[in-house]
Amino acid sequence: MSLKEKFRFKDRLIKGIENSGQFKISVVKTTDVVQKARENHNLSLLNTVLLGRTLTAAMLLASELKGEERIKIQLEGNGPVGSIMAEANRAGEIRGYVKNPAAKLDYSSDHVSIGDGIGAGLLTVSKILYNEAEPRTSTIQIVKGDILSDLAHYMVQSEQVLSAFLLDVDLTDKGDVKQSGGILIQRLPEADESVMKSLQKQLTNLPPVSELLDEGLYIDEIMTLASRPYSAKELDRQPVHFFCRCNAKRFKNALALLSLDDLKELEGQDQEMICHFCGTRHIISKDEITAIVEAAKAKLN
Repeated sequence: MSLKEKFRFKDRLIKGIENSGQFKISVVKTTDVVQKARENHNLSLLNTVLLGRTLTAAMLLASELKGEERIKIQLEGNGPVGSIMAEANRAGEIRGYVKNPAAKLDYSSDHVSIGDGIGAGLLTVSKILYNEAEPRTSTIQIVKGDILSDLAHYMVQSEQVLSAFLLDVDLTDKGDVKQSGGILIQRLPEADESVMKSLQKQLTNLPPVSELLDEGLYIDEIMTLASRPYSAKELDRQPVHFFCRCNAKRFKNALALLSLDDLKELEGQDQEMICHFCGTRHIISKDEITAIVEAAKAKLN
């Protein structure tokens, strides 16, 4: 693939609206995003799929926000994965992690499904919005643990919006991410319910998003296919990428919040801080630790 083609097929999100205003649609390609998450966290195949779907869903939901407003999706269950966290903003920055990155399932039993990775538990969606002191948070019980069913249920239960979701992560034989993407269609207030029923049926019959991407279709063409028998026009598009704003300064600020006794225990050696979201390692030198301790002492005087 040429550099021009690679640029054209980069991870992006496209947002559209049906020509007569009956529904909104967002389509996103997250192949590189999910591969980056897999590499950063050394994810098992199970977690690559589960976190990949969650990252994709977070970006689709964030397409409804403004600027740097953020959305967080967290699933906490009794399965081997433990918990999953994904966060995205309207600027196209996505990050996330799982509690137990190496978790696997034993598929020798006919009754085991991917949803058993999370198991029974809770799904929480939080929106961090402009001009609101506290996040808007909704929590529901996990339905199947496959992410797709759970987010679709969330949209009906908490957002009270008829929606259609597709989330898909396809892996190579080596476990790398072959293709990843998703579709979100939301009914607008004046639309007839039959419109969403038609679109839900259309998505059911649509090939997996990863398959469409692998065949060379891009988000524009996928939006056209998913909107049939209706037509949608583009409202906006943007690049998306796995991005974390963590840095050493933020970790030092966090250390400064510790008690003086706790800080004294850290003196005399470098401290390695690892970001949960992106896996980046930050080294806080012993001299920097000493400076933080001295500043803490000064505050007590």
